[in-house]
Amino acid sequence: MQQTITKEQESSTSISLNDEVLKIFAKMPDALKIEVLHYAEYLLNKGIEKSSIANNDIPKKKYRQAGTMTGQIVMSEDFDEPLTVADFQE
Repeated sequence: MQQTITKEQESSTSISLNDEVLKIFAKMPDALKIEVLHYAEYLLNKGIEKSSIANNDIPKKKYRQAGTMTGQIVMSEDFDEPLTVADFQE
């Protein structure tokens, strides 16, 4: 049974919807019930996260600051010189 319920219908059909969900859930094997439980918990957490995002409760993203590693990377004096065979023998 696949049925789409609008928000207006949801409040009037909540009791029958709960009963229908429980009937279907009772018919499932235990392994499938565990999966449904995990998915329901995921949906609840997802809804909570969305509401916190809507309330601007998310922390601000930290951006990198240019120049914090100045002087930390030191290159050799002959960096721009062409490589020789002797350089590869080490």
